[in-house]
Amino acid sequence: MESQSEEWDNISDSELLDIDLDHYSSDEQPKPSCSKPDTSKDTVNAIISLPSDHRNELGLQQRSVKTDEERGEKRKRNAGVVQKPLLRFMKRHLSVTQLCEQTWCELKLEYGIRNPQIRKTDKRRTEIQTGASIHLARELEVHSVIPIDTKTREDSFGIRILNVLHMIPILEAGQCVREFPVFGVLEGVNIMGVIDELSYNQKGELVLNELKTRRHDSLPGDAQALGHSFQVGLYKLLFDGLIRGEVRREHIVNNFTLRPSQVLGSEVQAHALRIGINVVTFGELVDTFLMVLSCTEVPCIDLLQMEYRHQDSNSLIGTRVVPFDEAQLRSDLRGYLAYWTGQREPRGVDIEDAWKCTMCPYSEICDWRKNSSQAPETLHTNKRIK
Repeated sequence: MESQSEEWDNISDSELLDIDLDHYSSDEQPKPSCSKPDTSKDTVNAIISLPSDHRNELGLQQRSVKTDEERGEKRKRNAGVVQKPLLRFMKRHLSVTQLCEQTWCELKLEYGIRNPQIRKTDKRRTEIQTGASIHLARELEVHSVIPIDTKTREDSFGIRILNVLHMIPILEAGQCVREFPVFGVLEGVNIMGVIDELSYNQKGELVLNELKTRRHDSLPGDAQALGHSFQVGLYKLLFDGLIRGEVRREHIVNNFTLRPSQVLGSEVQAHALRIGINVVTFGELVDTFLMVLSCTEVPCIDLLQMEYRHQDSNSLIGTRVVPFDEAQLRSDLRGYLAYWTGQREPRGVDIEDAWKCTMCPYSEICDWRKNSSQAPETLHTNKRIK
């Protein structure tokens, strides 16, 4: 049986560094075109290469999440109606992190969004902080990071695009990059993520290597391995989509409700110039990005690999090559997205996996736990979502 305290192994240590952006916040509803730009200041990290580079799964600006009590009246009015969580939590996109958490427990994911303070406390656990620190140290081996003040959502997304543009030539030169941001539309939903590492093996294949740190000096069991395989599969779909030109201007501008005419902040423009890109507006940056992708010689990902390291010693526990079955992956993804699009309620763990609840920070408020004494048919018993 896997350690109950290691459910966070289902997500990337790199995403732990920036998890606040996706889990403790919800995006604003789209503003009318006549509204004034958001002038609240945020800070986003951009990359400066040493030999090679990048950082950060960049999300959108943080927004406060309403408590269950504040939503109570609205839920009463909509009793019996399954409201789309994408709308309820005001999200323009999902992260790979969130989708991978569904492979562990969907109710834990939803309770975390509804109760951000509990989630923040859970995140402070020693093993989580240690994993994030190891990953950050590894990241800084290959590039340095500079903070950039951003005033608009276009600035934040622009840094994500600039970091990709900075790393494309490095990949074309056959070198290694780390923290490569990916985004796109999968099964009709906007999804973002960050790849730990991309490099070439001796056969010239492009290898995606995902780092996981573990408290125990052993490889993960089946429950965690399921989430890991799902994670790297999603990364491949998103990365390959970028390289193949499947992401279009309207996907970026319309789907994420961004303004092409928005002038980029002075620090964003200055960083663009540092990497040889002269742009003024967000739309100009998007056009440059799409042009570079249309001409790139970077191949699609050939091999998916998991790398497991021990937290105490940082020694290698082992590696696993993950098979890629696109048909099965998309089937699983549609099953998980059915929750976000309001086609079904969130599901608790399988009854035989109730051990996961032992150290769950939401066990005292979890409906699944309260109803676990009911007939077995009321519980979720399908291991894989079809």
